[in-house]
Amino acid sequence: MHSVFHPHVSDAPAQFLIPPHHMNISIIGASGYSGAELMKLLLRHPHAEIENVFAHSAAGKRVDEVYPAFRHRTDLVFQEYALDAVRSSDCIFIALPSGEAMRIVPELIDAGLRVIDLGGDFRLKDSVLYQKYYRHPHTAEHYLPGAVYGLPEWNRDAIAGAQLVANPGCYVTSALLPLLPLVKEGIIDPAGIIISSLSGISGAGRQSSVSYSFTETNESVKAYKAGVHQHTPEIETVLRAFSNTDASVTFVPHLIPITRGIYSSMYGRLAKQTDIAAIRALYDSYYASAPFIRVDEAKYPEIKHVQGTNYCDIGFALHEANNQLMVFSVIDNLLKGAAGQAVQNMNIMFGFAETEGLG
Repeated sequence: MHSVFHPHVSDAPAQFLIPPHHMNISIIGASGYSGAELMKLLLRHPHAEIENVFAHSAAGKRVDEVYPAFRHRTDLVFQEYALDAVRSSDCIFIALPSGEAMRIVPELIDAGLRVIDLGGDFRLKDSVLYQKYYRHPHTAEHYLPGAVYGLPEWNRDAIAGAQLVANPGCYVTSALLPLLPLVKEGIIDPAGIIISSLSGISGAGRQSSVSYSFTETNESVKAYKAGVHQHTPEIETVLRAFSNTDASVTFVPHLIPITRGIYSSMYGRLAKQTDIAAIRALYDSYYASAPFIRVDEAKYPEIKHVQGTNYCDIGFALHEANNQLMVFSVIDNLLKGAAGQAVQNMNIMFGFAETEGLG
């Protein structure tokens, strides 16, 4: 198993590596789709106890009032966030839209708390690049160098000692996991990689909008933010860290009429002669110890096989006439693309089995 991406070597105190038997958990932004998935996972986690759930819009309401699926599973009530309420938490998850976490993270870090941010505020080290793609300034840029990128299969060691983990984007996860071994080993040209991704409606979050309504999205497919999506620089930044070249991608996301799931198709020009067996051996080498990566070159992956799971399924094919490699991946955007990966990171941070609560 290769684990070589270290954009930040953590200076976390040694006590961060000693897991408590039962951890107190707080979730900020718990009323959204990712927050609800976090609650589902953590309620069944043998070492986690959810002590606080925060949601501004739903403050004062019981969780099972907003999400009836939680009836008889929890008596938690959504609260307004307050720092004093989370001081006893061992791990704090933030599941807020971009621009919101940066207002909260500094005081949490300064209080010595450990944080996993599911949003995009701490994924990019460059605040200028952040402002260009997220379209608002970064107000906590001094905390960017200390953020550890939370892609477990590639950054496990740094995650283990981190105080602040930036959970990768959902599209980004679906692209990086298949591409990284290929780019790092020079199998494909890192310049001009094409990524076409299809996402379910839940990727837009739990918001009221005509454009995301059933009538507008059913029986249709549409591209959006072509070439300017905020996940583009995130994909390129990580690819460059591994390839040591000026990696570049053309990324086009699409909205499709399903609730959850991402299907990514990637196309790269071969940089060296290879065959199907060699590519399979490469993936096996990199992901032999990765419990949530499944590779099958004989069968193209399908979204329905990963929905409700933390798996990333990968398939691939060679187009020898055009000297191209075609790679396909699927994930559940709410789990491996958000809450599931966040819990996977928490397990690594606190020394639990990586699959705990995710089986």
